[in-house]
Amino acid sequence: MSLKNSLLTATALAVVTAGGAFAETTVTIATVNNGDMIRMQGLADEFTAANPDIKLEWVTLEENVLRQRVTQDIAAKGGQFDVMTIGTYEVPIWGSQGWLVSLNDMPDEWDADDLLPAIRGGLTVDGELYAAPFYGESSMVMYRTDLMEKAGLEMPAAPTWDFIKQAAAAMTDKDNEIYGICLRGKAGWGENMAFLTAMSNSFGARWFDENWQPELNGEEWTATVNYYMDLMNNYGPPGASTNGFNENLSLFQQGKCGMWIDATVAASFVTNPNDSTVADKVGFALAPDNGLGKRGNWLWAWSLAIPAGSDATDAAKKFVAWATSKDYTALVASKEGWANVPPGTRTSLYENPEYQSAAPFAEMTLGSINAADPTNPSVKPVPYTGVQFVAIPEFAGIATQVGQEISAALAGQQSVAEALEKAQALAADEMEAAGY
Repeated sequence: MSLKNSLLTATALAVVTAGGAFAETTVTIATVNNGDMIRMQGLADEFTAANPDIKLEWVTLEENVLRQRVTQDIAAKGGQFDVMTIGTYEVPIWGSQGWLVSLNDMPDEWDADDLLPAIRGGLTVDGELYAAPFYGESSMVMYRTDLMEKAGLEMPAAPTWDFIKQAAAAMTDKDNEIYGICLRGKAGWGENMAFLTAMSNSFGARWFDENWQPELNGEEWTATVNYYMDLMNNYGPPGASTNGFNENLSLFQQGKCGMWIDATVAASFVTNPNDSTVADKVGFALAPDNGLGKRGNWLWAWSLAIPAGSDATDAAKKFVAWATSKDYTALVASKEGWANVPPGTRTSLYENPEYQSAAPFAEMTLGSINAADPTNPSVKPVPYTGVQFVAIPEFAGIATQVGQEISAALAGQQSVAEALEKAQALAADEMEAAGY
């Protein structure tokens, strides 16, 4: 560096110090490309205006890619990210391994006690909160009230799978590109396998018996996947094996789905008249059951966590506290309306009359979240926790491969029996190799 540049740098530092400012800290945030997260990025100028010493950099990725990138980075202690968007699956595993920074010291006004108990519990390990929920969700049935009425049917508040099939048949009008039901078909442990695992619980299936032996080729999983194939092949949209959450959301908003069983968080997007052509024609019901005492709904929170390798922990905590606060909720409400605030994380939101009035789905969302039981997800006893996942490190890899086999069956490349035999074999091999 030249003498001139050295003097300029020293002068700049002296000015910064004299002015009482701080050197700028960059916080790199890895997040998922869904509507709530993209909205957060759009509002982030409010945070940086209040914190001019913090610069935010965004890495926005499709769900499967995000999971792969953050998992690789944290396992290798790569340090690429200061804030990671992760889910209820990763938090307890990574937290117990010391990979995440505890958030037990969040400011008092953040109000940890206001978090919904089911959501907070899923993000806590041995009394330490390791992630702050940005939004929480279960799953439920979203349906076209006009098509249901036209079919001469009435959606029960708590439908069965048999009713769902009956309604899907009655609402399908392929000549006009209306499909009775849209479900996830895209391969991925958090895509088609999230839906199918939750569905399988209501059919009495489980991933593993009490001795950690896989049961994927058993009669309950076979019944689940055959029922799913029947729905999708007869009443679903073409190309369903490549449809995930975002693709089905788009189809529903365009008026092409009679029913969609998916994340409760989608409710604000399907009822938003700016985005949805059917916004005023949407009803909601609990996820279906099979009369066995378990519904096919899941429990999830997309949450913000700080990896232990971050060199910007304090700045990252400031951002996380802002993005998951009651003030952020009020900010979204002021810009987008109460119906569009991130749902499913705080008790106070569901006690707020403005939210109850603006969000016709609020009660069904809260009921769905409270109905999920991660400690007893299936009809039979299991050795694991998790509703639409199994909370062990090996699950993501196993379920992604299983998802590929089932997606291939949906695409007509193999039979259900072939897919599940392959799934059983690969799960057994992986579990044996892992020492279960």
